[in-house]
Amino acid sequence: METAAAGNQPEKIPLLLLPGLLNDATLWRVQLVELADIAECQVGDLTRHDSLRATAGQVLSDAPAQFALAGFSLGGYVAQEILRIAPERVTHLALLDTSFKPDSPERAAQRIAQQNSVRMPGTFHGFGDKLMRSYIDASRLGDQELVETVRGMTSRLGADVFLRQSRIERVDGSEVLGQWRGPTLVVCGRNDAITPLAVSEQMAALLPHSTLVVIPQCGHLAPLEKPQEVSAAMREWLVPGRTV
Repeated sequence: METAAAGNQPEKIPLLLLPGLLNDATLWRVQLVELADIAECQVGDLTRHDSLRATAGQVLSDAPAQFALAGFSLGGYVAQEILRIAPERVTHLALLDTSFKPDSPERAAQRIAQQNSVRMPGTFHGFGDKLMRSYIDASRLGDQELVETVRGMTSRLGADVFLRQSRIERVDGSEVLGQWRGPTLVVCGRNDAITPLAVSEQMAALLPHSTLVVIPQCGHLAPLEKPQEVSAAMREWLVPGRTV
């Protein structure tokens, strides 16, 4: 962690960024740049294990002693598990386009069906058109740069990572979030079809010191779809009142 320079620059905040299903540091590429003046950023690796506890434990083993924690989608569930294991290490919490609810029976069955389809040779090439329509806002489906960024990231991580991450159980986070007392940011794309806005509203209501930011004309992949808006919300969460 950086130390303050000659009495002018404040110490940077260690910031641990957790991506989602079939995401890597590409998801956070803009935030890594735009928050670099205030945060020492590190992207957690959620690709190695197929359980929530093992994944959270791996992230913690690589993390600073204390840190601000931001989890996107699957990363939000891992963030909640980190709060169960080591809440004393977390200074700030941000939950982006994620949920605190366990999988419904229908969603669990859908995950199994997806896993079975991926096991068929030659069937997985990252997010196809159908998944893309679920993940990004309809207004961005013609944005080839965005679409190719998402498709490249998901295909690069591949079928084995998809299978491991799909097997991670999404568990109820209402109790652990209700006990959290630190400064919290909840972000959701208004048109998020994967974790709808109503879920973020319920999640924010559980958290005593939370701010809900709703991003218009945005689907599930807010850090990539609306990166400047996400960075601005995270900046205010980390250092209230401080502009670039």
